[in-house]
Amino acid sequence: MKGNSYLEAGVDTNAADKTVELIGHEARSTYVPGVLAGVGPFSGLFELKGYKEPVISSSTDGVGTKLLVAIALGRRRSIGIDLVHLCVNDVITSGAQPLFFLDYIAAGVLVPEQVVEVVKGIAEACRGVGCALVGGETAEMPGVYRAGHFDLAGFVVGVVERSDLIDGTAIEKGDVLVGIPSSGIHTNGLSLARKVFGVGISEDDEGRAREREILEQWYPQLGRTLGDELLEPHRSYWPLLKPHLPLIKGMAHISGGGLVGNVPRVLPKGLAASFARGSWSVPPIFSLIQERGRIPQPEMYRTFNMGIGMVLVCTAADAGVICHEIPGASRIGEVVEEKDGRTEFV
Repeated sequence: MKGNSYLEAGVDTNAADKTVELIGHEARSTYVPGVLAGVGPFSGLFELKGYKEPVISSSTDGVGTKLLVAIALGRRRSIGIDLVHLCVNDVITSGAQPLFFLDYIAAGVLVPEQVVEVVKGIAEACRGVGCALVGGETAEMPGVYRAGHFDLAGFVVGVVERSDLIDGTAIEKGDVLVGIPSSGIHTNGLSLARKVFGVGISEDDEGRAREREILEQWYPQLGRTLGDELLEPHRSYWPLLKPHLPLIKGMAHISGGGLVGNVPRVLPKGLAASFARGSWSVPPIFSLIQERGRIPQPEMYRTFNMGIGMVLVCTAADAGVICHEIPGASRIGEVVEEKDGRTEFV
């Protein structure tokens, strides 16, 4: 080999350097008090102040095959928003204030301008929840990712005073389940949705053009194109729930596993969730998926959020306050004694 051997092997270090330079501004726009070191050093530094018994809450995740929809349409900013919100929604279930976020972006070939579009979405979401983007990693790995494809993951850290920790231990029979609406499909069940609509991973230009045509089709029941619906960003619940944390005994972020798989995770042993069918509006996208794919209803509730992105557990009186003050919040069930280890739909 002659010249730049690493470049000839498929890795462009100049592109990596340019990417870091371009995302630096976006990262700095998210800094909050407490950031001691962000993008640049080998590690981000954040100083905790004002806590007597701080408890650290953390979560990591990726946006799954929603990436493929974004790639097919050439729209990357929204999945950056998804990445932050889905991670933040996990840590706030303990009552924790999101502090800082890190991302990981890997591709076969790094295109700085495309990476920056993702990071712009990440920074926008971080600013919205008061969370600092203090660092991350970009990796160019030829041979691992196919042309035009990349992967994305995120990591968030939050903190809560031990005395304010929400851990579900106070939940008891008769408590109310309050549902907070989702903004649509969020980041779960996209593999099934893509299969139903025929959006795969095409290897040729003709296939990619066909997939784009499918995603750009207008659906009257959705009031927009399929692509717009599937790429609607994962909603953040922190701004809505922060003022009401003292009223909440437990929280379940409805992601992979749906209502059936997630709500039981916050309930004490011997208790179960009983959901009232018809107590909330199911967005049209889920009916469309179910009808086109001929998917049994139990599978829908195990795979998708079905219009509920977060479930709160609280007393009946506190549920009344929350439903009055949070737009769209509604009573969707109650906590009951466990029977046969199953979640009920009545």
